[in-house]
Amino acid sequence: MNLRNHDVFSGTPAMPNGSGAAAILAAGIGSFALSVLAIAGDRSVLVKGILVFYKPTGVLSGVCTTAILIWLLAWGILEGRWRKRTVAAGRVIAVALALLGLSLLLTFPPIADLI
Repeated sequence: MNLRNHDVFSGTPAMPNGSGAAAILAAGIGSFALSVLAIAGDRSVLVKGILVFYKPTGVLSGVCTTAILIWLLAWGILEGRWRKRTVAAGRVIAVALALLGLSLLLTFPPIADLI
């Protein structure tokens, strides 16, 4: 019996966790995209010009909108690929937490200034 796709205790097939894992990883990707876009919008005149979607809010409108689109796109792609699969949740959560941690660190000016 292949224990990878079965509940260890009952021997019944395990419920796929791909949808949940897709949502968790997409959140990490989206938050990291937000911090990278914020830094790029501050540093590059070209990026700043591209990311101004609404003049009263400036670059923030494009940064947030683009990060949300990246999050939704990542979620959609991962959901499509993992919907009916059982994935290694520990690895997915570790990557998502690493991306969340990096995005948090990049929000602090001393760290962002190093890049």
